[in-house]
Amino acid sequence: MGNSDMGQGLDSPSGNRCYGLVDGPGAAVFFERFTSALAANLGGTPPKVLFPGLSEDEMEEHPPAGDALTVLKIKTFDAVRKFEECQVDAVLLPCFTSQAFIEEIEVETVVPIVRLIDALRADLSRRHPAGGRIGIICMDSLRESRFFERYFPPERWTLLYPARETLIDDAEKVPGDTVERLAEVCKDLVRQGAESIVADDTVIAPMAKTLCAQGFPLIDTLQVYAEYVAAVRPAWRPKPFKIGIAGGVGPAATVDFLDKIVRNTPAKCDQEHLKVVVEQNPQIPDRTAHLVSDGADPTIALYATCRRLVDAGADIITIPCNTAHAFVARIQPFLSIPIVNMLAETAEFIRRNHGGCSKVGLLATNGTIASRVYHNVIVPAGFELIVPDAENQQRVMNAIYGPRGAKAGFTEGECVEDLLLALASLAQRGAEVILLGCTELPLLLDQNEAFPVAGKTVAVLDPTDILARKCVSLGRQAAGK
Repeated sequence: MGNSDMGQGLDSPSGNRCYGLVDGPGAAVFFERFTSALAANLGGTPPKVLFPGLSEDEMEEHPPAGDALTVLKIKTFDAVRKFEECQVDAVLLPCFTSQAFIEEIEVETVVPIVRLIDALRADLSRRHPAGGRIGIICMDSLRESRFFERYFPPERWTLLYPARETLIDDAEKVPGDTVERLAEVCKDLVRQGAESIVADDTVIAPMAKTLCAQGFPLIDTLQVYAEYVAAVRPAWRPKPFKIGIAGGVGPAATVDFLDKIVRNTPAKCDQEHLKVVVEQNPQIPDRTAHLVSDGADPTIALYATCRRLVDAGADIITIPCNTAHAFVARIQPFLSIPIVNMLAETAEFIRRNHGGCSKVGLLATNGTIASRVYHNVIVPAGFELIVPDAENQQRVMNAIYGPRGAKAGFTEGECVEDLLLALASLAQRGAEVILLGCTELPLLLDQNEAFPVAGKTVAVLDPTDILARKCVSLGRQAAGK
């Protein structure tokens, strides 16, 4: 992205106020008026204004495609995102056409955008406290979409439009050195009773003073916008809560976890669900193979995956893999956001909901058991943790890693039979709560707080479901729900 001579480079802002000015029709004229208004408002403090422009090479490299409005939307969004990365105090859009889709951009960004329409509404309210008759010179697209009607309700304002034969469909086709056609449009609006006239296309701005000198009540929108921006101090909007999932450990378990987040979210429509970013990295070395033998160390791969989630704007990190939690303590100190510990949340869930039990059974991989990560959270919570004997532990491993196990894509038959036998053995040994302590196991058996087995009823808990509920709770708390 090139830098205009009228602005400074796209470096990070210093202590002075910093603004990002989106290039477009009227931007150069606005820049001059804005910097003057800022200097006057701030007592001579020089502002920093980032005013980038595309070079010819960049234009050739990224030629516009699609309809004109879509191209404008995408280019505007890209510019706003660039300014957001630079952490400017506010983004400025001196173009009325862009006002019609600002809300679409604001949903996907958090940097404040100072709206031209807000400046205009404030100015008109000052000029006409009780409302009035406002003439509107605009393109067909804004007139037909009833854009101005959204901001100037009929109980207070009467909006007047010029006759169709005088309407300007494309202001850029008006010769820059003549104002006759615009004068005819203004005369038509004055005849209709317009007390003030607003021209939506900022290309008209350089002619505003000439028309005003002829007696037309034409508002210089760029001057109004410049003075408004110089006087306000907008704040960044709250960033939408985003869950980061370090996935691929394993791939199917990640999909299952994402499904649980969706199912545990009380939403009436798509837009009420939480934002989620998934870094699906099946190349993370097998955690069990490293913990119980000489398999490759997954620490760096797990850390790199989590760092990519941080870079993607996640607020929390989740790892839908029980065994991977043996490595959380190694990488958490180097991350700027927390890893929500699925095992600790599971222990807390048992304490709250099954505090009267004494024995908790664990169905997990050899690596999870050998690392004692569950022992480290379950025992301090006041419970005895029991694991399968050698024969039944082999059944658990076969259900997970076997040729007809969950990691091979099987969810019925031999893998389920092995899991149920191992589960029954723990129930017979006194377990009242049994944990599906590998994220592949809930693919074979659903969570059931009253699971009948071995002549008794036990609670079969799915830590990934418990983790999903915790993530949803954190998201709703962040949204004030």
